[in-house]
Amino acid sequence: MLTSRRGWSLFAAVAAVLYAADQVSKHLAVEHLTGRDDVHVVGDLLQLHLTRNPGAAFSLGTSFTVVLSCLAITATVVVLVVSRKVADRVWAVGLGAILAGITGNLTDRMLRDPSPFRGHVIDFLQLPNWPIFNIADISINVGAAVILLQVVRGIRMDGTRHDEDAAPDAASDDEAGDADDAEQDV
Repeated sequence: MLTSRRGWSLFAAVAAVLYAADQVSKHLAVEHLTGRDDVHVVGDLLQLHLTRNPGAAFSLGTSFTVVLSCLAITATVVVLVVSRKVADRVWAVGLGAILAGITGNLTDRMLRDPSPFRGHVIDFLQLPNWPIFNIADISINVGAAVILLQVVRGIRMDGTRHDEDAAPDAASDDEAGDADDAEQDV
């Protein structure tokens, strides 16, 4: 288990690396894919196709760009506040990935055309029968999956398990039950 200071450092490092990867990839996509036909990277499995998305995932909510921007700001603040308690490595990676994804797409909404809070997100990765996406989208989904895994495993942000709290009580109950059984045998 990490100390919460080391956990937060890992969180910040993951967020910074993934945010940088997202922003650099979007810059390169705009620079090299604008006005170009799709680029087949792995046959028809993975293509590069530049699009500007005013909405959320799957291009939903295209008329709610300002609301989506405000939600992203709120989510960023929530993740930063929650991250102060992180001491578990896996939680740190998951939260860092989520922060990178949220802020990566939020940066597009704030800095890209047509205007702040209304900017379009740069998407450029295309799989068959799937909406076009970017590294920020991948980060959000992977981060959410990692956190869900920790929740299912019963591991808290500080690295302790949920069942550690119940373990002493359960042991006491078992010992009391054994004593009662012994008394009945006599």
